[in-house]
Amino acid sequence: MPVRLIAKHPSASRLVAMTRRLLDQSKLCAIATVSPGTRAHVNTAYFAWGPLFEIVWLSAPEARHSRNIRANPSAAVAVYRSTQTWGGSDRGIQLFGRARELRGGDARAAERLYAARFNAYDADLDAYRFYRLRPRRIKLFDEHVLGGATWVTVAVGAGGRLRWVRTESYV
Repeated sequence: MPVRLIAKHPSASRLVAMTRRLLDQSKLCAIATVSPGTRAHVNTAYFAWGPLFEIVWLSAPEARHSRNIRANPSAAVAVYRSTQTWGGSDRGIQLFGRARELRGGDARAAERLYAARFNAYDADLDAYRFYRLRPRRIKLFDEHVLGGATWVTVAVGAGGRLRWVRTESYV
């Protein structure tokens, strides 16, 4: 099946609305990191997101993915509703960028985002730290809006501005 590039693309405001909607549709994400020796690793975590489309999560510093981020900040996050069924109008989002453990004011800001999304969050989790992925590139997949098997790639610029890069159709 050849991949077709499509010149038509959603407006910047529609890309922002679609990105926000896709991030709001699930509270779980899959975080991909690279371990020493360039082996892939994936971890599932609850996440919150901020105004610049940054993804924040809570994790133990000793976890494999946390150690991977310290050694190599390259990371990706996938967000999708796990209740989707084959043959339906599927949707999801992938974010690619750099991740790091947060400290000080950055950690407190991440905690506010997280606590706002998860009412049951208990701030008394001393063994855990907040981490943040700052995306440089995002891939959007929303068959209801974009059509079947169509991916839109956007670049994330200063201030969280989204800029269309390409649209690919796998049909």
